[in-house]
Amino acid sequence: MRLFAIRDYRYLFSAQIIALFGTGLTTVALGLLAYDLAGPRAGTVLGTALTVKMVMYVVIAPLAAAYVGRFPRRTFMILLDVVRAAVVLALPFVTEIWQIYVLIGLLQAASAAFTPTFQAVIPDVVTDESDYTRALSASQVASTMESLLSPVLAAVALAFISFNWLFLGTSAGFLLSALLILPTRIPDARPSAHTKAWDKAAAGIRTFVRTPRLRGIMALNLVVAAAGSIVVVNTVNYVRDELGGSQSAVVWMLAASGGGTLLAALVLPRLLDRIAARTVMLTGAAVLVVGTLGAVALTVAELTTWAVTAIVWTAIGIGMALIITPTGSVLRASVAPNAIPETFAAQFSLSHLAWLITYPIAGWLGTNAGFTLTWSLLAALAGAGTVGALLLWPRHDEHADEHADEHQAAPDPATTTGPAPRTDRSTLTKAA
Repeated sequence: MRLFAIRDYRYLFSAQIIALFGTGLTTVALGLLAYDLAGPRAGTVLGTALTVKMVMYVVIAPLAAAYVGRFPRRTFMILLDVVRAAVVLALPFVTEIWQIYVLIGLLQAASAAFTPTFQAVIPDVVTDESDYTRALSASQVASTMESLLSPVLAAVALAFISFNWLFLGTSAGFLLSALLILPTRIPDARPSAHTKAWDKAAAGIRTFVRTPRLRGIMALNLVVAAAGSIVVVNTVNYVRDELGGSQSAVVWMLAASGGGTLLAALVLPRLLDRIAARTVMLTGAAVLVVGTLGAVALTVAELTTWAVTAIVWTAIGIGMALIITPTGSVLRASVAPNAIPETFAAQFSLSHLAWLITYPIAGWLGTNAGFTLTWSLLAALAGAGTVGALLLWPRHDEHADEHADEHQAAPDPATTTGPAPRTDRSTLTKAA
């Protein structure tokens, strides 16, 4: 494949995969650590820890995108990997709940700075337009595979070791990621459309607010977060307390959701060649609404069976993939090249802002008010996000691609207030 013939991209992509799997193992181990320390209140602990994570992402990511051009990007990414490795290595020694919150804050602050830096580096390393869209697709496939395989690997590992050892594997993964970045030749940051740091931090947000299809994506972010928080936050307590499962059972239920994501990822490339991204993403929203209502039905009808729960979790995984997979290509097609880092950083922050709303609901309300009320509220948020996306992303805008022709210089995308000219939708969808 021509894309992987690019040496620097090959190293960076390998680093991304290793760091992703390390992060996946940390998420699994963190849930089990929370249950070990807090028992039935593990949802509250995990919800709070993940809320800290989202605060870091929402606040730090746009600032990192604004300031990253002032530092050697390769050195910056290596330093962040080393920081993450050190923090994760400390997690097995935690004895108090507050210590989890402090370490997670440090870990996610580093991750929030790393992600927009990595996203901004890729278009400078992969300069061909078609190769870049394939790079977007490869990154999404890597994320998809991580969501499936990390729980499976964790389940296998837990058959032989305690969950604390998963943190050690994560730490080693971050260090290996840093070693892979070390030999890369990452060019200096390209000049931004905005010279002042705060202007750059706000530019991506303005683009989302003023561009119809990006406003639709903001609404879809809420749908993903509402459904996904049920799986991420509540699986450990639901499986352990309601289904009476073991630690390994928790991990296998998470793998069921990841399996749904993988199933959708296998089908999407051909589907997106024939169907517009808007249609696919709104279908994903509908699937997530049905999935969250299915979760509510589990508690109302007391259908606490493994098979039914796995079906609902799988459906949620499918719906999330239908929304997340086309997002990168829609963002890429909506802005000029020098606005790409700011736009991706804005999506990073805005999507995590949605999780910042839903994580506390799933964690705190789920522990204190029960799953029925909590999941009903999350289902309502998913429905509201779906309706919002329908209204905010007009149908005549679904094929728009303002910057298809090699992303030549264009007016500030923040000034885009109406639908863009119609053009071949393949550019919007071929990256998925």
